[in-house]
Amino acid sequence: MSIDIGINETHRVEIAQGLKRLLADSFALYLKTHSFHWNVTGPMFNTLHLMFEEQYTELWTAIDELAERIRALGAFAPGTYGEFEKLASVKETEGVPDAMGMIKALVEGHETLIRTARSVFPVAETAHDEATADLLTQRLQVHEKTAWMLRSMLG
Repeated sequence: MSIDIGINETHRVEIAQGLKRLLADSFALYLKTHSFHWNVTGPMFNTLHLMFEEQYTELWTAIDELAERIRALGAFAPGTYGEFEKLASVKETEGVPDAMGMIKALVEGHETLIRTARSVFPVAETAHDEATADLLTQRLQVHEKTAWMLRSMLG
């Protein structure tokens, strides 16, 4: 059955492609944050362990919301490591960095997600896709605040 939600097919495809990149970046950052939660050591262990848990939990919820928005636009959401690897701008961290290295890597990851989310706005705005614009705004708020809080720990 065709989709008639007031957004033409060309725009739906473009928006979905952008959201797929954001989904892939979010999944990559989720994995990185969860790994850091497991592997953090040092005098800030408890603080970082708990903070990373809050962050990966929030990311997990966001991943589902992004995938569901992609489906609402009529596209299939990527769901394999291979698809995520091709789409993601957030890169894996080699080895296990120290606590400050983890924080720095997460700042970079959140900033990458911010740039990816911003890149989807023009087509969403052109298509008058308020639902996607709202989702992007929510993601920007979370990632900008999280990046700021993590940067604050770096001094």
